[in-house]
Amino acid sequence: MEENLNLTPEIWTAEVVYAGIGTPMLRGGLVVVGEHVAAVAGLAELQLRYPDVPLVHKGKALTPPVVNAHTHLDLSSVPYFRGGYTNFIRHVIGHGPKRTVEAAEQGLSELRALGVGGFGDIVYKPETVEWLIEKSPLPGVAYLEVINRNPDHAELVARRVVELLSDWRNRDSPVRVGISPHTPYNVSPPLLQKLVEIARLEGFPLQMHVAESPEETELMTQSTGPLRDIPLQYGFPSYQHLPATTPVRYLAELGVLGPHLTLVHGVQVDEEEVQMLAQSGTQVVSCPRSNEGLACGLLPWDLYLKHRLEVALGTDSRGSSPDLDVRKEALFLWERVDPRVLVRAATRNGYRVLGLELPRITRGTPISQVQSW
Repeated sequence: MEENLNLTPEIWTAEVVYAGIGTPMLRGGLVVVGEHVAAVAGLAELQLRYPDVPLVHKGKALTPPVVNAHTHLDLSSVPYFRGGYTNFIRHVIGHGPKRTVEAAEQGLSELRALGVGGFGDIVYKPETVEWLIEKSPLPGVAYLEVINRNPDHAELVARRVVELLSDWRNRDSPVRVGISPHTPYNVSPPLLQKLVEIARLEGFPLQMHVAESPEETELMTQSTGPLRDIPLQYGFPSYQHLPATTPVRYLAELGVLGPHLTLVHGVQVDEEEVQMLAQSGTQVVSCPRSNEGLACGLLPWDLYLKHRLEVALGTDSRGSSPDLDVRKEALFLWERVDPRVLVRAATRNGYRVLGLELPRITRGTPISQVQSW
């Protein structure tokens, strides 16, 4: 009842306070009255303006709702795996029958319980895209995964992708659709170029796993390594047209890089490649806990920051992360990377990557829209 509402002001603070605009504050705060924010400013200023108001510490960060910019919801029923990257690929293939609509529903329920403001999801089967478009109350992008290494199939596969996406884009849904060429080595060059052309002409976003592991680099540059055996082991077509160069340089040579593309992982890169990504406007999502658990390495945050390429955060799947909480991705790096950078990565940058509007914390914002970490 209205008469029972507590209208005693409090100043909420945390290690980092971010209102969704500008630079996150290391000594910031929110004045909260009842169920709404009454003011946002530096902590010293708020304490001058409200000298007798109690200070409430809320942990590591106060932010708008975070965004999980990369996951695989249909892998939510796959057991959590830690070990080498190639063995993880075998793990996923071995649990292929678990990639169902029901698994995606389980993952979406977890995201909703975490209060995310949006999500980016790589989707293995068209029926799961259909389900997300019809059932998800959360905004985001469902990227249809494309895997085909046979250049002779490029025209047929591209035509089918266009048919599916053209139908889905006309649905009334908070979920947009996009394309996910799986990796540089799992899509033939002509198919990859056709998918990029479709994305550019039709406005479909692209998200692609690139430069994730040392094994990927070895396969791409030398045509050797443990990934080379995967097709033979499972009866898939063998790898063709491996370019003898690194994944990012290969994409640059094919004309794939650009603002239409979100590159996921970007761990195994050098400074020249980071420059290529930054200058082309390519966006990047990092999944640090997955990268650590699969022995892929750590994204070189200093290089990305040096070249002013702001990275978003995702969790990857339940198969390689213990949960879908993107805040824990930031907290995993809290002592190694400027926490203000991590807060923007979990919020502003994720909304930007997915083409969603970033909510802001201002006077009148309900406290239900303020997340404490």
